[in-house]
Amino acid sequence: MSYIPRLKQEYKERVMKALSEEFGHKNIMQVPKLEKIVVSRGVGAAVSDKKLIDHAVDELTHITGQKAISTLSKKDVASFKLRKGMPIGAKVTLRGERMYEFLDRLITTALPRVRDFQGVKASGFDGRGNYNLGITEQIIFPEINIDKINRINGMDITFVTSAQTDKEAKSLLSELGVPFKKN
Repeated sequence: MSYIPRLKQEYKERVMKALSEEFGHKNIMQVPKLEKIVVSRGVGAAVSDKKLIDHAVDELTHITGQKAISTLSKKDVASFKLRKGMPIGAKVTLRGERMYEFLDRLITTALPRVRDFQGVKASGFDGRGNYNLGITEQIIFPEINIDKINRINGMDITFVTSAQTDKEAKSLLSELGVPFKKN
């Protein structure tokens, strides 16, 4: 028998049933599911120092357990001294087992390490069932060695779901354990 992440098992056994009852889905395929998680970081200072991109890619690779790629600028911006095609950020797209493992580590280990943590804001939904979360410091992840970082950077985490509405997506993420702020 192969290894199944804890959250994936919980989704199949408990969350699908709960969401199906809550929203009255007749077919199990209508139940919203988490499709992918995209972790990205913009590195604006990389215009002058190319090594910052390598550091960002390495840190995202350590955090997620999957090789990150550098993102390139799409157009010239003279005021930022930016040329089209220059590396300007890093991102990694997680699916399947790694996605559930990362989500588990995020909600059980990383988020509780945030100073004065009250929960994540529920205002990050985009109207189509996707949720965006901004993290201000990468040092909340235990994979990052504080002594080896050269500067504190944040990152954006996007949860892409198959939900049609924000209400369904919020219910899905809440059932998976994402701690939303109480209003």
